[in-house]
Amino acid sequence: MIEVKNISKTFGDRTVVSDVSFVFETGKTNLIIGESGSGKTTILKMMVGLLKPDTGAVEYDGRVFSEMNERQQQDVRKEIGMLFQGGALFDSMTVEENVAFPLRMFTDFKEEQIKERINFCLNKVKLENRNQLYPAELSGGMKKRASLARAIAGNPKYLFCDEPNSGLDPRTSLVIDDLILELTTEFNMTTVVITHDMNSVMQIGQKVMFLYGGKKWWEGDNKGVLTTTNKEVLDFVYASEFLKQLKPGLK
Repeated sequence: MIEVKNISKTFGDRTVVSDVSFVFETGKTNLIIGESGSGKTTILKMMVGLLKPDTGAVEYDGRVFSEMNERQQQDVRKEIGMLFQGGALFDSMTVEENVAFPLRMFTDFKEEQIKERINFCLNKVKLENRNQLYPAELSGGMKKRASLARAIAGNPKYLFCDEPNSGLDPRTSLVIDDLILELTTEFNMTTVVITHDMNSVMQIGQKVMFLYGGKKWWEGDNKGVLTTTNKEVLDFVYASEFLKQLKPGLK
């Protein structure tokens, strides 16, 4: 479980995140949604320690991140897997070498254990026998799956996914969403997904926080997001022409 407690962040005279509190539950896909500029990425950066909150705290299973020394913070980071928006694979490395990278950096696994873990993770994301391919030889969806394999290589307790479906077609996006949900459940991870994709919200939004103007404006699940009376949430949810058809009378 990850808790953010009354966190705020200001840059100059602009408050980007204002007094946000939320509990990201273990074994669930916890989504942060909202328009561009609503504070989603800033919250993510504060959660992983790339930014320090001006006020408030981030707690990992009761451990206050800001109160830890550098070594303790590093230990927490070893428990985190990260799926970056662009995938962030190393172009000069094969799929196998990319997945092995965090294992060689942060574990004392022997080469045989590393090989075993690589194959296990690639199997989980349905990339069996793609070990020796380079990123340039992969489709967009395969790159995301390879990145997901790398994110789970260290058997993380916490998985962060930053716009995991960015640049993917709808069918491939569903595959990535299903994998994230499946892995979260199987490994009982605390998964945090930043997205503006309403298909993802409906597919895997077990717990959802909607940000508006840097504040937590609403929280619920993917069923509640369609039935809430919160105007700003509804404006966001039914912004697409497809979803407008689901809401009678919406113009």
